[in-house]
Amino acid sequence: MNKETESAVATREPSTPTGKLEFSVLFATTEYGAHTARLAAECALAPHLPPDTGAADTARLLIAELTANAALHGRVRGRKARLGLTLDPTCLLVEVTDAGGDRLPTLPPDGDAGDSEHGRGLLLVEALADSWGWRPYHPGGKRVWAVLGIRAE
Repeated sequence: MNKETESAVATREPSTPTGKLEFSVLFATTEYGAHTARLAAECALAPHLPPDTGAADTARLLIAELTANAALHGRVRGRKARLGLTLDPTCLLVEVTDAGGDRLPTLPPDGDAGDSEHGRGLLLVEALADSWGWRPYHPGGKRVWAVLGIRAE
Protein backbone atom coordinates (compact mmCIF):
# COMPACT_ATOMS: atom_id res chain seq x y z
CA MET A 1 0.00 0.00 0.00
CA ASN A 2 1.26 3.46 -0.79
CA LYS A 3 0.42 6.60 1.18
CA GLU A 4 -2.54 7.53 -1.02
CA THR A 5 -4.20 4.12 -1.08
CA GLU A 6 -3.75 3.55 2.62
CA SER A 7 -5.46 6.88 3.28
CA ALA A 8 -8.61 5.70 1.57
CA VAL A 9 -9.74 3.56 4.47
CA ALA A 10 -13.49 3.75 4.80
CA THR A 11 -15.74 3.29 7.76
CA ARG A 12 -19.31 2.32 7.26
CA GLU A 13 -22.06 1.84 9.76
CA PRO A 14 -24.38 -0.99 8.85
CA SER A 15 -27.83 0.01 7.73
CA THR A 16 -30.26 0.35 10.58
CA PRO A 17 -33.82 -0.94 10.40
CA THR A 18 -34.83 2.59 9.38
CA GLY A 19 -32.57 2.33 6.34
CA LYS A 20 -29.95 4.86 7.47
CA LEU A 21 -26.42 4.55 6.10
CA GLU A 22 -23.43 6.43 7.48
CA PHE A 23 -20.18 6.30 5.54
CA SER A 24 -16.86 8.08 5.98
CA VAL A 25 -13.52 7.93 4.18
CA LEU A 26 -10.28 9.89 4.61
CA PHE A 27 -8.48 10.77 1.40
CA ALA A 28 -5.30 12.50 0.31
CA THR A 29 -6.00 15.92 -1.20
CA THR A 30 -4.81 14.84 -4.62
CA GLU A 31 -6.66 13.96 -7.80
CA TYR A 32 -6.01 10.26 -7.13
CA GLY A 33 -7.11 10.55 -3.49
CA ALA A 34 -10.38 12.23 -4.50
CA HIS A 35 -10.95 9.56 -7.17
CA THR A 36 -10.42 6.78 -4.63
CA ALA A 37 -12.86 8.41 -2.20
CA ARG A 38 -15.48 8.71 -4.95
CA LEU A 39 -15.15 5.03 -5.85
CA ALA A 40 -15.48 3.99 -2.20
CA ALA A 41 -18.59 6.18 -1.86
CA GLU A 42 -20.16 4.67 -4.98
CA CYS A 43 -19.63 1.17 -3.56
CA ALA A 44 -21.19 2.19 -0.24
CA LEU A 45 -24.22 3.80 -1.89
CA ALA A 46 -24.84 1.15 -4.57
CA PRO A 47 -27.05 -1.15 -2.45
CA HIS A 48 -29.14 1.83 -1.33
CA LEU A 49 -29.30 3.95 -4.51
CA PRO A 50 -29.41 1.67 -7.54
CA PRO A 51 -26.82 2.91 -10.05
CA ASP A 52 -29.33 3.41 -12.88
CA THR A 53 -31.46 5.99 -11.03
CA GLY A 54 -31.46 9.76 -11.30
CA ALA A 55 -30.71 10.06 -7.58
CA ALA A 56 -27.59 7.90 -7.95
CA ASP A 57 -26.38 9.96 -10.92
CA THR A 58 -26.93 13.22 -9.06
CA ALA A 59 -25.24 11.85 -5.93
CA ARG A 60 -22.20 10.83 -7.99
CA LEU A 61 -21.93 14.33 -9.48
CA LEU A 62 -22.22 16.04 -6.09
CA ILE A 63 -19.62 13.72 -4.55
CA ALA A 64 -17.28 14.22 -7.53
CA GLU A 65 -17.50 18.02 -7.39
CA LEU A 66 -17.03 18.32 -3.63
CA THR A 67 -14.12 15.87 -3.47
CA ALA A 68 -12.44 17.50 -6.49
CA ASN A 69 -12.79 20.91 -4.85
CA ALA A 70 -11.19 19.59 -1.66
CA ALA A 71 -8.29 18.15 -3.65
CA LEU A 72 -7.83 21.42 -5.54
CA HIS A 73 -8.56 24.05 -2.89
CA GLY A 74 -8.16 22.22 0.43
CA ARG A 75 -4.65 20.89 0.08
CA VAL A 76 -2.47 21.42 3.14
CA ARG A 77 0.75 19.43 3.38
CA GLY A 78 0.40 16.47 5.73
CA ARG A 79 -3.38 16.83 6.15
CA LYS A 80 -6.11 14.69 4.62
CA ALA A 81 -9.69 15.45 3.67
CA ARG A 82 -12.76 13.49 4.76
CA LEU A 83 -15.81 12.53 2.72
CA GLY A 84 -18.87 11.74 4.81
CA LEU A 85 -22.24 10.46 3.61
CA THR A 86 -25.45 10.09 5.58
CA LEU A 87 -28.34 8.51 3.73
CA ASP A 88 -31.83 8.00 5.07
CA PRO A 89 -35.03 7.22 3.18
CA THR A 90 -35.65 10.90 2.37
CA CYS A 91 -32.25 12.49 1.72
CA LEU A 92 -28.52 12.12 1.22
CA LEU A 93 -26.14 14.45 3.06
CA VAL A 94 -22.69 14.75 1.45
CA GLU A 95 -20.00 16.46 3.56
CA VAL A 96 -16.38 17.08 2.62
CA THR A 97 -14.04 18.43 5.28
CA ASP A 98 -10.59 19.72 4.37
CA ALA A 99 -7.82 21.79 5.95
CA GLY A 100 -8.00 24.66 3.45
CA GLY A 101 -9.81 27.14 5.66
CA ASP A 102 -8.17 30.08 3.90
CA ARG A 103 -9.79 29.14 0.56
CA LEU A 104 -13.51 29.42 1.16
CA PRO A 105 -16.13 28.27 -1.34
CA THR A 106 -17.73 31.07 -3.33
CA LEU A 107 -19.89 31.22 -6.41
CA PRO A 108 -18.80 33.41 -9.33
CA PRO A 109 -20.05 36.96 -8.61
CA ASP A 110 -22.48 37.03 -11.52
CA GLY A 111 -23.46 33.36 -11.18
CA ASP A 112 -21.74 32.55 -14.47
CA ALA A 113 -18.27 31.10 -14.92
CA GLY A 114 -18.26 32.13 -18.59
CA ASP A 115 -15.65 30.35 -20.68
CA SER A 116 -13.37 29.74 -17.70
CA GLU A 117 -12.18 26.19 -17.11
CA HIS A 118 -12.65 26.74 -13.38
CA GLY A 119 -15.48 28.04 -11.24
CA ARG A 120 -18.29 25.83 -12.49
CA GLY A 121 -18.20 23.19 -9.75
CA LEU A 122 -20.17 25.08 -7.13
CA LEU A 123 -22.63 26.29 -9.78
CA LEU A 124 -23.27 22.63 -10.55
CA VAL A 125 -23.62 21.82 -6.84
CA GLU A 126 -26.07 24.70 -6.43
CA ALA A 127 -28.12 23.50 -9.41
CA LEU A 128 -28.23 19.83 -8.36
CA ALA A 129 -28.50 19.97 -4.56
CA ASP A 130 -31.65 20.84 -2.67
CA SER A 131 -29.40 22.89 -0.40
CA TRP A 132 -25.69 23.36 0.16
CA GLY A 133 -23.31 25.46 2.17
CA TRP A 134 -20.15 25.46 4.23
CA ARG A 135 -19.00 26.15 7.75
CA PRO A 136 -15.62 26.55 9.44
CA TYR A 137 -14.11 23.37 10.81
CA HIS A 138 -11.61 23.57 13.66
CA PRO A 139 -8.62 23.78 13.39
CA GLY A 140 -8.39 26.04 10.37
CA GLY A 141 -10.42 24.03 7.89
CA LYS A 142 -13.86 24.02 6.37
CA ARG A 143 -16.71 21.60 5.82
CA VAL A 144 -18.69 21.91 2.58
CA TRP A 145 -22.02 20.09 2.50
CA ALA A 146 -24.83 19.37 0.07
CA VAL A 147 -28.24 17.77 0.62
CA LEU A 148 -30.00 15.77 -2.07
CA GLY A 149 -33.65 14.86 -1.57
CA ILE A 150 -34.43 11.25 -2.42
CA ARG A 151 -37.66 10.74 -4.28
CA ALA A 152 -39.26 7.40 -5.05
CA GLU A 153 -38.63 6.50 -8.69
